Amino acid sequence: MNTIKVLIADDHDLMRRGIKSIIDTKKGWEICGEAQTGVQAVAKAKELKPDIAILDITMPELNGLEAAKRIQKVSEKTEILMLSMHYSDQLIRDVIEAGIRGYIVKSDSDRDLSIALDNLANHKPFFAPRVTEVILNSSSGSISPRTEGPRSRITTREREIIQLLSEGKSSKEVAALLNISVKTAETHRANIMRKLQMHTVSELVRYAVRNRIIEA
Repeated sequence: MNTIKVLIADDHDLMRRGIKSIIDTKKGWEICGEAQTGVQAVAKAKELKPDIAILDITMPELNGLEAAKRIQKVSEKTEILMLSMHYSDQLIRDVIEAGIRGYIVKSDSDRDLSIALDNLANHKPFFAPRVTEVILNSSSGSISPRTEGPRSRITTREREIIQLLSEGKSSKEVAALLNISVKTAETHRANIMRKLQMHTVSELVRYAVRNRIIEA
């Protein structure tokens, strides 16, 4: 039986250690790499080609959802397991729409993590019960459809920039992290403020927290 390689990406050391302790009990499994930011997770996934990448939804520089989308491009066979501190109907929708097939909350990780990993290793989905409930309700029409508000018009690149600005990065730092010019970064920033009808970074931070782009 081939060894199943797992990449763990979470900016909390304690959480990574807890996940490692569970994986260490699984015969034929190994942790091939660790990351503390979304950017690191993408780079390591590209290099290591893990069978499964476990991603925290809220990581510095690039959140787990955007990191997952990039990993799916650089390592197509990698299954993604998303970890979150909470449930959010919108977040669940975003995860499903991104083609991610595993989602659990950290409070249930001891119970669900091993089962989720086994499922994903066999290319089968695993969603926590609350996630499944939202999916079923959504398909039956119980949940109101997504509205075309400002958030739905925000592009992937703009979400990255919102996260970096909300983390206190300057336009120069944003440009360096995303490998774009300072002028382009400033243009993106102006477009974001216009789209969201905001005028200050503090408003942008509140928006980022409210929409789970960063943690409070």
